[in-house]
Amino acid sequence: MAHRRLRVELTASSAVMFGEELRFYRELAGYKQGDLAKLLHCDRVTVTRYESGQRRMPPEMVERADELLRTGGALKRLWDRVDWEASIEHPDWFQGHADMEAEALAARIFQLAVVHGLLQCREYAEVVLGASDAAGKPELIEERTAARLARQRRFLEPDGPLLLVILDESAIRSVIGGPGVMRRQMEHLLAVSELPNVIVQVVPFARRPANMDKSMVMLEMPDGHTSVYSESLDRGHSSDDPAFVARHRRSYDLLHGEALSVVDSLALITDALEGFRNDEERARRDRLAQEQLQRKQRRRLHRGGPRIPPQRSPSA
Repeated sequence: MAHRRLRVELTASSAVMFGEELRFYRELAGYKQGDLAKLLHCDRVTVTRYESGQRRMPPEMVERADELLRTGGALKRLWDRVDWEASIEHPDWFQGHADMEAEALAARIFQLAVVHGLLQCREYAEVVLGASDAAGKPELIEERTAARLARQRRFLEPDGPLLLVILDESAIRSVIGGPGVMRRQMEHLLAVSELPNVIVQVVPFARRPANMDKSMVMLEMPDGHTSVYSESLDRGHSSDDPAFVARHRRSYDLLHGEALSVVDSLALITDALEGFRNDEERARRDRLAQEQLQRKQRRRLHRGGPRIPPQRSPSA
């Protein structure tokens, strides 16, 4: 009979505990990871990630595992109690920053090209993540979108940490996902800007300093130190070196001086919103016109088809 292996480590993660239970029942049934993977129609690495709590197991797969491992529904009952949004793994290079972000007392952000993740609506986040290394992997896109929205939760509450975001104008003008997605994103920016702890400002194209060509985040931590986070093409870098922090704080302060006031920034976002609404309506009219044209063409083809004379009854 298999015995549950005791672990020395303690964990507050319900996802990890779910993974431990999955592994226990798998071993109890006498399966290796590869065996279970074949039965679940996935690969062994995926099972490894499920058992380590690093990946959310789809509910229908959990039910299948309950049947295969004869758990009496124990896995599904535990799965239903897991806060998967809080437990989903971020990419390794981002995890350290996400952990600090979850404790920060304040975040000061400058963002180029795209709206920062803490201010993204679901539709916009799905498109952005769909263009990353998760492209073509719907389940992974959904996991990362849920994780991104979970990160926002504590900042987008009235008594949440201070969130000061300076967006380059490119972030509100670049069309990501089409005018409909951009309309919803601009509406979301205006809505969160009403929160007392959130300030959103925009630096116009002509006023951004030429040397500010990278996004950055400064986090103020409970112990008093500040951490700076920035990204290259596919990696993130954090540092709390005093000289490094001082240099980025100076850059942020200079940017803040060039940013529009809050009122003028919201007016610019509103202007962008109206533009996307018009683009969305124009696209809708063009789509309807195209559909009507196609229907007319189909009717013409039907009317213009070869005529088949009626069959005459044979004479008696």
